[in-house]
Amino acid sequence: MLSKFWYSTKQGCIQVFRNRAMSLASLFSIMAMLLILGLFFVVMVNIGVAVEEAKQDFESVSAYLEDDVTTQDAETIIMQLAGMEEIAEIYYLDKDTAMEQWKVQQWGDDAYMLDGLVENPLPNSIEITVRELSDADKVAEVLGTFDGIMKINYYKETVDKLVKVTDALTKGMLVIMAFLVIVSVVVVSNTVKLTVFARQREIEIMKYVGATNWFIRGPFLIEGIVIGLISAFVSVVLTGLVYSRIVSMVALDLNLIMGMQMVGTAFMVKNLVWIFVSLGVSIGAVGSIISMRRFLDT
Repeated sequence: MLSKFWYSTKQGCIQVFRNRAMSLASLFSIMAMLLILGLFFVVMVNIGVAVEEAKQDFESVSAYLEDDVTTQDAETIIMQLAGMEEIAEIYYLDKDTAMEQWKVQQWGDDAYMLDGLVENPLPNSIEITVRELSDADKVAEVLGTFDGIMKINYYKETVDKLVKVTDALTKGMLVIMAFLVIVSVVVVSNTVKLTVFARQREIEIMKYVGATNWFIRGPFLIEGIVIGLISAFVSVVLTGLVYSRIVSMVALDLNLIMGMQMVGTAFMVKNLVWIFVSLGVSIGAVGSIISMRRFLDT
């Protein structure tokens, strides 16, 4: 059994280099598919992370209070709302504290520019964190029944739009990936088929002397797998280098301007290895099996 495996492996590797032109065509075809897939993957992962961060930020409802609402009035509203199961946390935020938080979170080192404000423009507010983003509507509806609330601010619609865009991009990526996989399988199948034609006489002799279909198929299967593996590892290296360069160029600016964290290169490459190797080997193997169907009984 082991000798058959080594025979198939040796012959498969020999066939890859013997048919260099077509092997390169298959390799570049699979690489193109994987690189495009890698581009979609890194974009989708970062968008997904951004959407999840947005959800966390937007799982809050702010009720801005009229100036004549006292702290005691606010506490009364809080006590009446505290029993709602949709609310995870609720507290009163006075305008002075809100200004200090705004300076730190939004202005950072430039906060001194706000020192010239004669009057604090921010209102007192009741800050609520909901258990689920879908709970924000109900909480906002209940808040609207209280007097003294000037404005209710939450961003469920924004997050819903982000989720819809993400879903659309994901579906588009799957369609494109399916098309590219089919193209790659066809190219690999044609590559292996040329090798089969060249060795057709040899295959007939092997069948005549009693060789099993899988013994004959083995080298061609290995040939497709080797092409897929080479394509996968080259694609991982190229995608990793490009992504690392992009992260070094724009990650800091994205964090400063939009507060968005990019996924680390190591994490991205580790996942790409598994995805690319699985796809590369599968495409190579399936392409080889399809190419042999005309010559061997299945």
